[in-house]
Amino acid sequence: MDEIAGRWIPLGLVYLAGAARLAGLDAGIYDAMAKGHAYPEIEHRLRESMADYVASTAITATINDAVKTLDLAKRTNPDTVTILGGVHPTFMSEEVLASSAAVDYVIIGEGEVTFRHLLEVLEAGGDPATVAGIAFRRDGTVVKTGRRSPMDAIDDLPAAWDLLDWGDYYSLVIPDSRLGAISTSRGCDHDCTFCSQQKFWEQSWRARDPRKVADELEYLHTMHRVNVFMITDEHPTHSRDRWEALLDAVIAKDMPVYLLMETRAADIIRDRDILWKYRKAGIIYLSTGIETADQAVLDAVNKGMLLSEVRQVFDLLREQEIVSEASFMVGFPDETSESIKKTMQLAQQYNPDIANFFTFTPWPYAEGYHDLNPLVRVHDYAKYNMVDPVIEPRNMSMLQIEVAIADGYRNFYMGKIVEYMTMKAGFRRDYLMRITKLFMSSHFVMRKLGIGILGKIPATIDAMKMKSRG
Repeated sequence: MDEIAGRWIPLGLVYLAGAARLAGLDAGIYDAMAKGHAYPEIEHRLRESMADYVASTAITATINDAVKTLDLAKRTNPDTVTILGGVHPTFMSEEVLASSAAVDYVIIGEGEVTFRHLLEVLEAGGDPATVAGIAFRRDGTVVKTGRRSPMDAIDDLPAAWDLLDWGDYYSLVIPDSRLGAISTSRGCDHDCTFCSQQKFWEQSWRARDPRKVADELEYLHTMHRVNVFMITDEHPTHSRDRWEALLDAVIAKDMPVYLLMETRAADIIRDRDILWKYRKAGIIYLSTGIETADQAVLDAVNKGMLLSEVRQVFDLLREQEIVSEASFMVGFPDETSESIKKTMQLAQQYNPDIANFFTFTPWPYAEGYHDLNPLVRVHDYAKYNMVDPVIEPRNMSMLQIEVAIADGYRNFYMGKIVEYMTMKAGFRRDYLMRITKLFMSSHFVMRKLGIGILGKIPATIDAMKMKSRG
């Protein structure tokens, strides 16, 4: 899916490049996606660099492109050592290594310490089998070394901020912006069955010192002119006390920055008395997952959320002038046209500022994937993007799922335009007008949902905006 709202930094590569430096190597970051580069440009960059090591990360939807890139590196320079990490390779290391000779090593789990150790061993001519947390081929078989425990502390991760081409990163929604990213914690100790993150982080949660997070924000704002930050945490608000301390530390810096984040609905309700601190700290955009209108389905996937409590979330955020986003999911194994209709109606009843409708996507390494295998119709990992249907529900066709999603977007956003225009003039209304126009004008949306009504929306917004000014 296109980065419709802007281009954001590959934070994981910033840390990995820092780890490579600690191993005594020169490092570089090449973000082909942010630059809009395709494989010819990637090949040119690889030939130009003649790097000794080329590393990449991958989720399921990007694994094919990641492997293709490493294959290109091998063909460009057969002596290049290729390394692959991320969520999908962590759980599918044997398949990755068996299916592609282009991948030399797979890093399993949290990458920074393992990546540095592997590079140090390879540079010294040592045995990679001594490096915990990797998989590789030896004598025609896949070798998996012992498990490496996650780091106890994540405060001092090596960050190679200077290696980014900062001009590549910006928000299309906020004018004159430079868009960065920051991690304030890692992991999630919930057990939603459809989520890959809780499994990757082994249901653990570790947090950084709030003061160090605020210092890092200040450094990036001062040294690299970043004024919009994505908080990349899986669950930033896990601890109320720690989260409030972080908000206080950021507020004390008094920086003109905007923060975008995602968290659980229950935490927003819990924090209703300090939501003013969210806004004062710079949080202007908050996303939360609602998933479905069926409480039984939420219980079945261990969401740990009561729909009866959720509606107030969006009223609370609206009071603080924070843009709200809700994500919904359709295409569960027992989905029906009626259950989807209820979910779409719920989206309109709860009335978040922005809604996204995703397809239920069982990851190939999920515990329940084997049970769902009879329903799986798509095996191309590039389609495991939560946009394209992967399974066919027992009572619906995949085409019906796609049509339902298209209808959901049309109905939701056609109903929102007048609401946006009647809002009090200010930052929130301008933000929503811009992001809706970007969304509805994107090639992705035009291709996926059809141009019909959607194609008229950007012009409608412009016309209504002019009328409101007149």
